Amino acid sequence: MRLFWRVFWLNTLVGAVATVLLMVGPWTVSVPIRLTEALILATGLAVMLAANAVLLWWGLAPLGRLARLMPTVDLLRPGQRLPVTGSGEIAALIDTFNQMLRRLETERGTSTARALSAQEDERRRVARELHDEIGQSLTALLLDLKRVTDQAPPEVREDLRNAQEMTRESLDEVRRIARRLRPDVLEDLGLASALAALAAQFDTHTTLRVRRQVQRGLPPLDPQVELVLYRVAQEALTNAARHSGAASVVLDLRADGDGVLLRVEDDGGGLGGAPEGAGIRGMRERALLAGGTLDLRSRPRGGTRLDLRVPTVQAAPAGADRPAGADLPAGERP
Repeated sequence: MRLFWRVFWLNTLVGAVATVLLMVGPWTVSVPIRLTEALILATGLAVMLAANAVLLWWGLAPLGRLARLMPTVDLLRPGQRLPVTGSGEIAALIDTFNQMLRRLETERGTSTARALSAQEDERRRVARELHDEIGQSLTALLLDLKRVTDQAPPEVREDLRNAQEMTRESLDEVRRIARRLRPDVLEDLGLASALAALAAQFDTHTTLRVRRQVQRGLPPLDPQVELVLYRVAQEALTNAARHSGAASVVLDLRADGDGVLLRVEDDGGGLGGAPEGAGIRGMRERALLAGGTLDLRSRPRGGTRLDLRVPTVQAAPAGADRPAGADLPAGERP
C-alpha cells in the first residue's frame, strides 16, 4: 500500500469511528452551546487527534529510524543497515537505502584500493629517485669534498670539514626518507624484521622510546596485509611522536583467533575531542582494504590505544551487514 493511501485510510478510520459514536450516542448540541457540551466536544476532538497521532506514529516509525541513521553513516565503518519494516513505499525506501549503502561501500573499497596502490607505487618511485639520483649525487659530492679537504690549505680545511659533515648528514637523511617511503626490509626479511627496524628508527631519531613485542610463529600473511600492518604501525608511531606528547609506546603484534592483532599503545595525552584527521582516516581505509577492523580510543589511565585486527583468511566484504542499528545511539536503535 502506498504511503498516501496508508495515511488516508488511517485518517478515514479515525473519522469514521468518531462519526459513528456521534450518530449512536445520546449527545446533542444546543444553540447557544452549553459549557458541558463544549467540554464533551473538546474531549472527543482530543481523543480523535490522539488516536490519529498514535496510528500515524506507528505507520511512519520506520522513516524516523531511517532519518536517525542517515546522519551517522560513515563509509569507513561499513555494515550499517536498517531492517526492512513497514510496507509499500516505506519498505521500498529502506531497502533502496540499504542497497545504496552497500554499493557505496563497495565502490569506496575499490577506489581506495586503487588509490593506495597508486600511492605505494609513487612512494617506490620517489624512494628510488632519492636513492639513485640524489643519494649518488651527495655521495659524489662527499668524495669531492674529501679530496679537496686533503689538498686545501690549513686555514680553510676546517670549513671544508664542516661542509663535508653537513653533506654526510644530508645523505643519511635522504637514505632515511627513502627507507620510510619504501620499506625494503619488509619485502626482503618479513614483517617482524620490518617492525623491529621501524622501532629502532623511532628510538634513534625521536625522543620516543619504543618497546616492541612480536609473537613468534605468527600465521602466514598476504604481502598486501603485511604492508597494511606496517603502514598502520608507522602512522601510529608517527602520531605518537608528533602529537601525543608520549614518552614511551608499546608496539605489539600477536595472533588473535583466526587473525592477527596489531596494538600500539602510548602514555601520551590521549585523543581529546579533536575530530579524526587525514592520518587516522587513512589508517581506517587501509584496515578496510585488508578486511580488518581498526579501533582507536583513549585509555582510562591516559594515553591512546590503537587495535588493528586483520584476518588471515578471506574476510567478508567491506559492505557486509552488521546488526541493524548497531551504530545508532542506544536509545534510538530499532
